[in-house]
Formats: sequence, structure tokens, C-alpha cells
Amino acid sequence: MTSLQMFATIALLTVGTVATRSIPFLLFPAHRETPTYIRYLGRVLPRAVIGLLVVYCLKGIAPLEYPYGMPELIAIAVIVALHFWKRNSLLSIGAGTIVYMILVQQVFL
Repeated sequence: MTSLQMFATIALLTVGTVATRSIPFLLFPAHRETPTYIRYLGRVLPRAVIGLLVVYCLKGIAPLEYPYGMPELIAIAVIVALHFWKRNSLLSIGAGTIVYMILVQQVFL
């Protein structure tokens, strides 16, 4: 990549980032009420995205082959238990990730 191409790439990425972060403020200014459908999306999309991520993460499990999906199930149990106990998403997801990585790299070889 030439210097000009690198500069153009960085410039376009910068413009794209600034645009995607500023457009919502232009479309929905603070002095106007947020439309009902936007509030609805803000309520339901986080759960839908988490559901999609769970399905995506579990799609590669082979329940009839070793380790039978056990690392994933144990990590999910840790995430759910920690979330119900501490109500901290960052803690539960982080701990679940660490548990999963330990399981696949040390326990279920």
C-alpha cells in the first residue's frame, strides 16, 4: 500500500466513524422527544443481539463428539450464575470467557 492509499484509507475511515457517531444527534436532537419506534428498538435490540451472539457461539457444537459441548455449557452456567448473583454484565461475560478459555486449553484437550 502506498502512502497515498494509506492516507486515503485513514481519511475515509475517520469520515465514516465521525458520520456514524454524529448522525443520530442530527436526526434526534435533545430538544425533541425520541420517536416511539426508536425507544422500542433501544429496549429490544440488546436482547436480540445477545440472543444472536449465543446462537452464533453455539452453532459449532458437536453434541455426539468429544467434548460434547461441555466447555460451552459450563461457561454458560458460569455466566448465568454470576449474572444472577452480581448483576454485572462485564464481570459475568469476562469470567465466562476466562472459564471457557481455561476449559478448552487445559481441561478438554
